[in-house]
Amino acid sequence: MAENSEAVAASAGLSVEAGGVAVQRVLEGIQVGGPVVAILIAMSVAAVAVALAKLWQFAGSRIGDLRPAYEALSLYQVGRSEAAVDRGLASPNPVAQTVARAIHGQWRGLPEDKVREEALRFGGDALEALRSRFRLLEVIGTLAPLLGLFGTVLGMIEAFQQLEAAGNRVNPAVLSGGIWEALLTTAVGLAVAIPTVALLNWFERRVDRLAHEMDSVVTRVFTTGFFAGFEGEASNGSARGYPGVYAAAPGE
Repeated sequence: MAENSEAVAASAGLSVEAGGVAVQRVLEGIQVGGPVVAILIAMSVAAVAVALAKLWQFAGSRIGDLRPAYEALSLYQVGRSEAAVDRGLASPNPVAQTVARAIHGQWRGLPEDKVREEALRFGGDALEALRSRFRLLEVIGTLAPLLGLFGTVLGMIEAFQQLEAAGNRVNPAVLSGGIWEALLTTAVGLAVAIPTVALLNWFERRVDRLAHEMDSVVTRVFTTGFFAGFEGEASNGSARGYPGVYAAAPGE
């Protein structure tokens, strides 16, 4: 028991020490790079916070799980409209939610144009919510390397000013030290921008794919039975790993 307690205490001590070293290095980087590095670090913290929030939102919405939407569509196509609505509404996926509302409008016999408008409104609002804060990531990904370059230019100016002030007593160490300190801001700017841009493109791709699936599945609510008898189209849903979505409705 005593040995375990000592091991835990030692591990905690190492963690605290590692954290202290990391904080010290950040402070040293801010001191060397000046206000530009401080701004870039603040931007990196904002980018990480937004990325974590979007990952949490995407996971909560289950945007990768399209099966409920296709199952709701299949139920609707065999005449089980009420079950289809319940299946769609039971999922937090925006596509399933939108399909459920379109099916509900068709089931109640509402005018098709009104049902389409409501489905487009709800789907658009859901996609807009998923795209929220993308602009912030885009701004960070664009400005971070520019700020880094700006810091490098300022650092080079300062280094050459020191070189000029030295006159004939030029010390190469002064110049080289000023150059590496200046280049530090560019490195930090790129380190912030590269993962931010990569994450932004991944987020945008996920939302674009979701928007395409939403448009495709909702359209099939209004074209039920249109491809009945066409085997090539009937296998389209199964190719995605979902139930067949072109089953003919009763009486067709």
